[in-house]
Amino acid sequence: MALLFKLNSILNKLFILGLLLLLLSVPFSWAEEGVTEKEILLGMSCAQSGPLSEVGMNMKQGATVYFNKVNLAGGVQGRKITLLAYDDGYDPAKAIANTRKFIDQEKVFALFGYLGSPISAAVLPIFQKAGLPYFAPITGAEFLRNPVNKYIFNLRVSLVDETEVMVERLTKDLQIRKIGVFAQDDALGEAGRAGVIRALRKRNMTLAGDGKVERNTVNIDEALDTLMKANPEAVIMVATHMPASAFLKKARSRGFTPKFLGFAFGPNALIHEAGKAADGFIMTQTVPNPSDSSLPIVKEYLSDTKAAGFTPDLMGLEMYVAAKVMVEALKRTTPLTRERLIFTMENLKMDAGGLEVSFSPTDHQALSQVFLTKIQDGRLITIQSLKDS
Repeated sequence: MALLFKLNSILNKLFILGLLLLLLSVPFSWAEEGVTEKEILLGMSCAQSGPLSEVGMNMKQGATVYFNKVNLAGGVQGRKITLLAYDDGYDPAKAIANTRKFIDQEKVFALFGYLGSPISAAVLPIFQKAGLPYFAPITGAEFLRNPVNKYIFNLRVSLVDETEVMVERLTKDLQIRKIGVFAQDDALGEAGRAGVIRALRKRNMTLAGDGKVERNTVNIDEALDTLMKANPEAVIMVATHMPASAFLKKARSRGFTPKFLGFAFGPNALIHEAGKAADGFIMTQTVPNPSDSSLPIVKEYLSDTKAAGFTPDLMGLEMYVAAKVMVEALKRTTPLTRERLIFTMENLKMDAGGLEVSFSPTDHQALSQVFLTKIQDGRLITIQSLKDS
């Protein structure tokens, strides 16, 4: 009996030892979807066809350039970053389908660089339910910032920040008091219009004209008529480059020439589409002018983009910065799980080549500075005041 007991004890110890060896032979990170011994998988849904295809392709290129650079240097913790970029044509229904595929079939670790406020509004319930981090969407919409959502981390400044700067500069630099809005009739337009109205109310002013355009169309005639009747001294445009270009061209042809301002939502695409009508257009942007290499991050981006054979672009630069921040967060995350990544993000502070990046548990917006540029002779020019325009 004693011998049998001893034999059982030995067998139990061997079983436990074997189980421990088996567990130790499987990397812990494999327990998290989207992470293997050799790869970290990210999902990106953006327009690669349709009216915003140029914007989406530039975004994809900017992120890819940085991720490829990191992969060539050995990756993150020995793992290659793979960015799956699916086309949604700036259509919320397609973005929903892409997101479900990322989660259910591709099993990505996190979502990265989605394009547009309507897209983010559509997919928010899906990634939130699945518990996936949603990093650096191209949108300044307030619903992604307030209240703070555990899973959402914004790189860019909010539309509230940008509209505040626009109204402040118009009133202080040029003493303009009559300000109107041309906006898409969707989540992007609503967020931008709300930001303008908020900034005006702060100064005891009201909206001087409100023109609306249906998303993904260039039917701007009604909006133009409305604003021409109101005759504002400045018009803040909250629209993608196609309707914005159509509005600028038709407005100038009809002699309607207030000060035009807007968001840097694909400036190269706007220049290509609007031509000379874009001259004088003022933009606020969340990253520096990509033709101004005074900051290290821009110099780095220009060098890497040239080596990759791509044309520098503002949206490409923003996604390049986003990729840099994502890589730094991944490097600091051990083990590589989504919960640990969220914890890392909420405590991340870094200098991204002259751009101060900072998150906290109560603030999921990394950048705060707003840059000013104007379009002149088909080029982006950095300005400090609207007096320079």
